[in-house]
Amino acid sequence: MSERRPDEDATGESPAGQDAPRPRGGRRLRNFLLAIDSWIDSTIYSGGVNLRAGWDGFVAFTERFNVQGPGRWAIALASEGMTWGAVGAVLMLALAIPAFKETSDDWLKRAELSVTFLDRYGNTIGERGIRHNDTVPLEEFPDHLIKAVLATEDRRFYEHFGIDIPGTFRAVLSNARAGGVVQGGSSLTQQLAKNLFLSNERTLERKIKEAFLALWLEFHLTKNQILKLYLDRAYMGGGAFGVDAAAQYYFGKSARDVNLAEAAMLAGLFKAPSKFAPHVNLPAARGRASVVLDNLVDAGFMTEGQVFGARRNPATPVDRKQDDVPEYYLDYAFNEVKGIVDTLPKSYAERSFIVRTALDPNIQKAADTAIRDSLRQFGKDYGASQSAMVVMEPSGAVRAMVGGRDYGESQFNRATDALRQPGSSFKPYVYTAALMTGKYTPQTIVVDGPICIGNWCPQNYGRSYAGSIPLITALTRSLNTVAVKLAENIGRGRIVDLAHAMGVKSELKITRALPLGAAEVTVLDQATGYAVFANGGMSVSPHAVIEMRTPAGEPVWNFAQDGPKSKQVIPPNIIAMINPMLNSVVENGTGRRAMIPGTKVSGKTGTTNAYRDAWFVGFTGNYVGAIWFGNDDYTSTRKMTGGSLPAMTWQKVMAFAHQGIEIKPTPGLGNQPPPVLDGAVAEASALKIEGVRRPVTLSPAAAERLMGLSARMRDAASQPLRRPTAAADIAAPVATGSN
Repeated sequence: MSERRPDEDATGESPAGQDAPRPRGGRRLRNFLLAIDSWIDSTIYSGGVNLRAGWDGFVAFTERFNVQGPGRWAIALASEGMTWGAVGAVLMLALAIPAFKETSDDWLKRAELSVTFLDRYGNTIGERGIRHNDTVPLEEFPDHLIKAVLATEDRRFYEHFGIDIPGTFRAVLSNARAGGVVQGGSSLTQQLAKNLFLSNERTLERKIKEAFLALWLEFHLTKNQILKLYLDRAYMGGGAFGVDAAAQYYFGKSARDVNLAEAAMLAGLFKAPSKFAPHVNLPAARGRASVVLDNLVDAGFMTEGQVFGARRNPATPVDRKQDDVPEYYLDYAFNEVKGIVDTLPKSYAERSFIVRTALDPNIQKAADTAIRDSLRQFGKDYGASQSAMVVMEPSGAVRAMVGGRDYGESQFNRATDALRQPGSSFKPYVYTAALMTGKYTPQTIVVDGPICIGNWCPQNYGRSYAGSIPLITALTRSLNTVAVKLAENIGRGRIVDLAHAMGVKSELKITRALPLGAAEVTVLDQATGYAVFANGGMSVSPHAVIEMRTPAGEPVWNFAQDGPKSKQVIPPNIIAMINPMLNSVVENGTGRRAMIPGTKVSGKTGTTNAYRDAWFVGFTGNYVGAIWFGNDDYTSTRKMTGGSLPAMTWQKVMAFAHQGIEIKPTPGLGNQPPPVLDGAVAEASALKIEGVRRPVTLSPAAAERLMGLSARMRDAASQPLRRPTAAADIAAPVATGSN
């Protein structure tokens, strides 16, 4: 019989409410965990005691070095300064790292690009870029020119390490006393760093980058190399880069030959070339030159007696009022050349090029003259102060470009860089896209009536409706409601895709007002797009460069071989429909003032809301032209429409351009006879330029042969003349001359 534990009943189970005894393994685990907990507690406690004892010992040790009085504050300030200095250094380094990325191995080489431009006939029209190695050596610059620059821009140039700290503090104090910026604090090296790598934005980040890049330049170049680069790379106004180019432009001489008065005027241009350029504001330029002469004396570089003659006889620049250099065109062509050079193999070392452009100097002069005369005669009445124009061949070769009324006052190219709403001159893209769907023809009847899209209800110019009319009549009368209805039916995305395919590069935002020209484009965009109408529907790549050669005559690039290839973007049957519609706009609609005697003209006017922008874009079988009038600040004109001053000015330029050339038919118009204009009207609208007669246009093949002949003549001239020494030598040319 087995024994029972006292706490068990007869069934062998523990009585209710009593716990069963734990097994021995559980007791051991509990004891182990309690031991760990005890160890952690004791360790933390003892560690704290030891740490406190160690800290007390450290404090007792440092008490031996306790400094009282002013020394204590000096140490505290030094410690804080070192702390915040380290933080600032890290921050500045973080800002400078992006700037250092600009200093690649070929940064100096890239900046040496030099281009001599020729017009389409092979005549030199101007230069762009900078020759670093081939310009005037530093030792050949006059001593008074170097001193004038250093006295005005950086008197301690040869003493500082790239950042003139005393000069910076002096400038801060001078500006504080004057209550404005009267003296710059940047060293000459910092200014060069900004010119080479940075923009002109006034931000703390740019100043920090400028300082680090100045130190980088000082480390990699000698002082004389930095000074030489500064003299060669700075913009001096009037489209001139570098002191020598500025001396040639303003005084018609090399920088080697400028006198003290001229050197002072040149040295005064570094601060603000657009403000102190002598061809823009001669009194301001002379006042600035007087300040430079004061600087020469204050710096101790010259005495008052030495500068007295320059004060009494200030510099007089050459007259640039009749200068025919196509500056805006050259800027555009130079940017194109830089893009082409970037595509050349990296192993290609040549940095100097001779570039033949598509420029027609007579059409360029006609465009400059027409715009200048229009603004002078009618600009005030219409409230318009600026204009821009592009004339190109239907192939995309740009014959003329006007980027503003005066390049000397503003180098901003409004033909290529200004985004403006085209107004109704955008409608041909809408109508062409509609015709390409196959649902419409010029004779399709559409309804000109009210339409609302949400809360937007566009209206026609005269706030009236014509009812049921043919599509050609709607475009001729430039009816807004019809254009909006077409866009609703075919989709605005289709219109945007077609405009981009036709060469419009600007972003076209899809909005309700897109078919009315609410998206912004450039003048070059519009000329490019309309060129597709003029050439029968082929895509166009606008270009100024025809070919590039080295100074030795070696070919580098040719548009016919290396340029983008055209493709058909509008079918010929659509061109045969849209071009007669655009011709009707000129002969029967809003563009009647653009008609040219003896030539069929097609085109479209454009006027934006509040009369801010006025356009005329048109074409013939020979040329395409786009012109804009308005104001830089987007203020409204005095109700100027595209059919007024823009169409009149366009007509003067294009009538001149069509003189003495074979008139080509416009695709889609066949051999329709041109409209007969009243003789008096035609005579009054013709542009007359003194001393210029429109020459017969050379064909591309003829121009190519002339350029080849010119190259062979240069090669022959470069060969040394060999003196004949025998009868056989004299007879040899005769024997082969008949072949």
